[in-house]
Amino acid sequence: MRQSSESCYNSFALMSRAKKAKHQVVFEALSRDITSGRYRPGQKFPSEAALVNRFNVSRITAARAVHDLQAQGLVERFAGSGTYVRGLDDGSRTGLVFGLIIPDLGTTEIFEPICQGIASARQSAGHALLWPHAISGIANAESQALQLCEQCIARQVDGVFFAPVEMTAHSTEVNRQVVSALRKANIPTVFLDRRPEGADERRQEKASSPRDRGDLVSIDNQRAGFLATEHLLKCGARDIGFLAYPGQASSVAGRIAGYRQALDKAGQVFLVHNISRVELPPAAESCNAFVCANDHIAGHVMQALLEKRIRVPQDVRIVGIDDVNYAALLPVPLTTVHQPCREIGETALQLLLDRIGHPRMPARDVLLDCELVVRQSCGFRVTI
Repeated sequence: MRQSSESCYNSFALMSRAKKAKHQVVFEALSRDITSGRYRPGQKFPSEAALVNRFNVSRITAARAVHDLQAQGLVERFAGSGTYVRGLDDGSRTGLVFGLIIPDLGTTEIFEPICQGIASARQSAGHALLWPHAISGIANAESQALQLCEQCIARQVDGVFFAPVEMTAHSTEVNRQVVSALRKANIPTVFLDRRPEGADERRQEKASSPRDRGDLVSIDNQRAGFLATEHLLKCGARDIGFLAYPGQASSVAGRIAGYRQALDKAGQVFLVHNISRVELPPAAESCNAFVCANDHIAGHVMQALLEKRIRVPQDVRIVGIDDVNYAALLPVPLTTVHQPCREIGETALQLLLDRIGHPRMPARDVLLDCELVVRQSCGFRVTI
């Protein structure tokens, strides 16, 4: 079989410089590719398997070359998502100020450790994080989001981390106003956990400027829903329901998609229910297991079941998503899918720095991997 011209060239280059370590030859070739523009800033970099095929080297050699590229600041690895090109001059600016638009910060379960990840990231040195807060007495998340946005614009921050509002009557319009105001002020944005929803977001998908659309960092929510459901199936559960509050964000839609994927694979029926904050829907009484959209719902469901003397996990198995601090402290320690919050924060900061350094690079959705944490609520005890 004839080799391609590129393959022949790469093999020749490796042989002609045999005195150099193979990983160094691969590193130099890839460095030239990046500096020449073959791989653009923000573009996803070829996998190690692809580099093995291209250069006819071992996986260890390819991995070492990519590691050297990362050490030189040419690429950045995001755990569970892949490697992306950073390009030249990233991180050259110092003294940047970033703002947070996270309504109800201080009462949520995942955004505090995400913010800690932003503040403690290696790339945060020399930069500052503006931690604005709404005027005391404003409990409405919509009003908070608009007020925090105004503060960030007034302070002329260099970039914003925005967790879009969810589960409110006017969340779609409020999110649209925030995104529009930041765009008008020319402030790049990284969305945390989810993108804004609604017709305006569909227009953003077609926006001519990638900066207008913004970048997203989140866990792979579809995989989270799949892992939780698959585990209940392995435990022998049938009639598995999915419980969510009405009006929740696109991240929950991803979790439902993963739930459906796992049940479809097993030939089971989908049983998605909206749960009120007061009681379980009557239709859910036919289920003997639940995947919950988050740990807060899982705790609520567990309490409701135990008050009715329904045993967990003997009668009903429960799995949550998020692995918040109290998950292991519930009456029956909760099996859940862990969110790597600090890693999300670190990744968000890198995305924002990349966006500032390369405003025209493609908008990115970086989805980090997640893992199941098995506790007693699904019937499996933790092995010590």
